[in-house]
Amino acid sequence: MMTKSGIAVSRGGRGRPLVLCPGLLTTQADLHELTALLRRDHDVVTFDLRGHGLSRPAGEYTFAAFLADLATVLDDLEFSEPPVLAGHSLGADLVVHYAAAHPDAVSRLVVVDGANPVPEPFVTEADLPQFRAMAEHLRSEFAVVAGTARQVLLTPQDVVALNLEIDAVRSEIIEAYRRIDVPVTMIMAASMAGTGGDERTRWRNRNWRAGIDRLVRERPHIRVSWLDADHRLVLTHAPEIARLAGPGTLDRC
Repeated sequence: MMTKSGIAVSRGGRGRPLVLCPGLLTTQADLHELTALLRRDHDVVTFDLRGHGLSRPAGEYTFAAFLADLATVLDDLEFSEPPVLAGHSLGADLVVHYAAAHPDAVSRLVVVDGANPVPEPFVTEADLPQFRAMAEHLRSEFAVVAGTARQVLLTPQDVVALNLEIDAVRSEIIEAYRRIDVPVTMIMAASMAGTGGDERTRWRNRNWRAGIDRLVRERPHIRVSWLDADHRLVLTHAPEIARLAGPGTLDRC
């Protein structure tokens, strides 16, 4: 189905309702393995953010705009009970902010390698050339899947700007967690930035863990699991994520 604002949505499975929010540069087609596993125990809704997959392009690609996409999906659907919200990367930040603003509309949160109150921003002035080069490289990958369910319409400039904005959002996200009373399960990548031996990669991984340590000190009820994976864990470790996000695990949070 397609919402009035042009967001492509799919739904399937049986059980507790769960809405799965993809991350930046990820489509619901990319998440097909995880979605299929979650549908064994859940009524799963997936969707494509604006400019991703089968959703329409838009005039702006900002955190607020993507949060509006999530709100549109939730507003347009009916659920038998408040859904579980699950999100990866940017999607994790979106579900945390939505839950903080709509405390009665969510039953639980599953946060996958995102929404992390890291002590220091990941993208510094010195990192910008590297991030711009990576974003330019993605242009060729986007061209390969153009016109398919995996297409991404964002420009390299959009990607860099979003990464900078996400850093700013995460610098204050602990305030959102303080407004959340529902159970939270976090599934994090132990090597979020990869397994390279250079100091910058090692620092990013330490910074990632330090953010979670900070969060759990303040919100000790949050359940955290670390997977031996990098940031692509939703693609490479779908069975583990589905198990940790399953109804039995969530009920014990």
